Amino acid sequence: MAGRRQVLIGLGGALVAGAAAGTWRVTRMPQTAQTPWLSLNRPVADPRLDAFRHAILAPNPHNRQPWLIRLEGSDAAVLSCDLDKRLPQTDPFDRQITIGFGTFIELAAIAASKRGLRLEVEPFPDGEPQPRLDHRPVARLRFISDGAPGPDPLARAIALRRTNRQTYRPLPPGLLEQIGGEGMQASADPALLAQVRKLTVAAITREMETHQAHMESVRLMRIGHREVDANPDGLALTGPLIEGTSLLGLTNRESLADPASTSFRLGLEDLQKVHASVPAVLWLVTPDNSRLAQLAAGRRYARTCLRAAAAGAAMHPMSQALQEYPAMADLYTEARQLLGAQSSQCVQMLSRVGMASPVIPSARYPLEAHLRR
Repeated sequence: MAGRRQVLIGLGGALVAGAAAGTWRVTRMPQTAQTPWLSLNRPVADPRLDAFRHAILAPNPHNRQPWLIRLEGSDAAVLSCDLDKRLPQTDPFDRQITIGFGTFIELAAIAASKRGLRLEVEPFPDGEPQPRLDHRPVARLRFISDGAPGPDPLARAIALRRTNRQTYRPLPPGLLEQIGGEGMQASADPALLAQVRKLTVAAITREMETHQAHMESVRLMRIGHREVDANPDGLALTGPLIEGTSLLGLTNRESLADPASTSFRLGLEDLQKVHASVPAVLWLVTPDNSRLAQLAAGRRYARTCLRAAAAGAAMHPMSQALQEYPAMADLYTEARQLLGAQSSQCVQMLSRVGMASPVIPSARYPLEAHLRR
């Protein structure tokens, strides 16, 4: 799940002064894009819709939110992929998109438990699509009232979870072990972290310097609060400097795409600093790379994110080195070796974890945008 959803651009004094001239506008932040996070306490009669309004807050690659939902009868739903939301350059086999379906399913199951329901999941009922996802369902879901074990203790953390792209501070003693588990490996070993930092910085640099991979991100950038509210997906660029320099015409897709521009260079430098800020690391290796393994990885990753949120810690996936496009091949091999993947095993997730300043949640489309008749 690619971690670079945001390019933070360092700007000099002249640009800061220009931004300050438009203070009445630069303080604006997205409004309607935050509504799905703020409306979870409103009553919803249909428990499926209640579960899904929590599930759409799940972490997912490039914040594409590819989930299409068709309700069936009174207790079921079919989940499929919006094929226009895939990432063919950086996720050519839809592995990361499938992991994002796993995070969605897990949050739906956790939310359903609050209503005394158990979520029965039938993955890929019409067959496992390869090498890419297609129009066939990703899963058929049924909400069952018998045998529910009670509310999942992680339910309260759904609204707290964020993908935090700030620089990190070390975790308090013992917290890493509390966050890991359920198949997620964890380490704060200095020797391993030194190698991970070198890998993640090299991988984010490689992605930005690979034109087609970088342009996939540039096309999904939402610059300023108006764009984020109008299209609440993709990679949000917000905040006073972005608002001000966008107003002045200094931050735009053309400058962000141009490797010779100051915006590109300073953006890359900032991302390199972020990807070198790794006080601890979590990763997940599955026995194979089947669609079932990818879904299961997403479910486990979602629970890890919620444990981190409940503990007040920050998490940020750093998946560039795990992406299967040709320009990343040597770093992909290095990541497998570093993280102990053997033979047919697959490293599905790599994430940093630490303490960080709080951030606002990512933009989301309303649940209604995902429902299909």
